[in-house]
Amino acid sequence: MAAYEFTVTVKTQYLEEQSDPSRSHYVFAYAITIVNTGTVPAQLISRHWVITDANNHVEEVRGLGVVGHQPFLQPGEQFEYTSGTAMKTPQGTMHGEYFCVAEDGEQFDVRIPEFVLSLPRTLH
Repeated sequence: MAAYEFTVTVKTQYLEEQSDPSRSHYVFAYAITIVNTGTVPAQLISRHWVITDANNHVEEVRGLGVVGHQPFLQPGEQFEYTSGTAMKTPQGTMHGEYFCVAEDGEQFDVRIPEFVLSLPRTLH
């Protein structure tokens, strides 16, 4: 087991009530669970997202913390939050990384695997 390791899982949801397809405005929520799967307590300091829509338009978002928090996680602890993004297309992808600092001063990045934002498939 790595000393400095967070595991990230993502669940996505299309927010139909906030979207307006006639204006190419599609809103998605994503629920993130971050677990300290390493052996050293560490704090999430900042985030970097790369959001790509179906037209290959890329938007990068950087900022401190997540939803106003910079969670400090002991080994085995987890932090969950929900956020969202809007795109001009009904599908797209997101990926990125969290910048973290361990209790012993070690700095490390946690990769957020790419996930798909997409309208639910509907049967007519």
